[in-house]
Amino acid sequence: MTDAKRTAPDVPGAARPPGVGEHLVEPETREEVVRGRRVLALPALPPHADRHIELDYVVRAHVRDGYVGSSDLLTRFGPQSDFATDACIRKDGVDPATGQRYLEEIAFEVVSTQSSANVTARAEEVTARGVRRMFAIFVTAREVREWLPAERRWSKLGPGEIIDDPCLLRPIPVHALLAAAAADDAVAQALIAKKNPVVMAFGLQQRAEALLTILAARGIDVPEEARERILHTTDGAELHCWLTRAASANSLAEVLDVSG
Repeated sequence: MTDAKRTAPDVPGAARPPGVGEHLVEPETREEVVRGRRVLALPALPPHADRHIELDYVVRAHVRDGYVGSSDLLTRFGPQSDFATDACIRKDGVDPATGQRYLEEIAFEVVSTQSSANVTARAEEVTARGVRRMFAIFVTAREVREWLPAERRWSKLGPGEIIDDPCLLRPIPVHALLAAAAADDAVAQALIAKKNPVVMAFGLQQRAEALLTILAARGIDVPEEARERILHTTDGAELHCWLTRAASANSLAEVLDVSG
């Protein structure tokens, strides 16, 4: 079944706010300001802390080239707001329009004991600042929701939906933000999409061993030199061709002969 897809909504422009680095609080402390109210960002307990690390794990794997992911990045979201979301993605480098880092494009918040009013206020400040999208993982309810600024409400995302966005290498499955096993699967798929050399080498090795198993089952002898060639190939397309031929070949030469 094809996943439903969440794409970026249109967000109206806003008046130019203070620079993202013009802080109201001392960076690297636990102090934040939300709409003029000073709060302390205290260390988390389970299940918030557990879900936070899973969120970072999934988000980092899906960041597209040219973008960077961050955790707890302090941002001046408004004249009276200076706080951090749990995870975010922004363009890499310096914004030539401001001479500072780029503003976040999408942001994520883990909600455990935080009140609905508090997370909503943060979402309003974040999107008013120009962050395109804001998501919240509600731990107790086991829900992922996206803030819709034009409608001033949270929209629940179904577990079968995906979060698709230009700053993501591939869409993030919503259920990957709620379950550890699904998070592992999503990260593995993202690493394959990135052509991570370790993951790709492992996949080649598995297919090479499958080829040797097929040849043995069909009674085709594989000398050591040919075995080494098969096990050490780095050409996925060639290996796929060998596997296809092995299903009907009567000799090793028919499998490995590229001119056959």
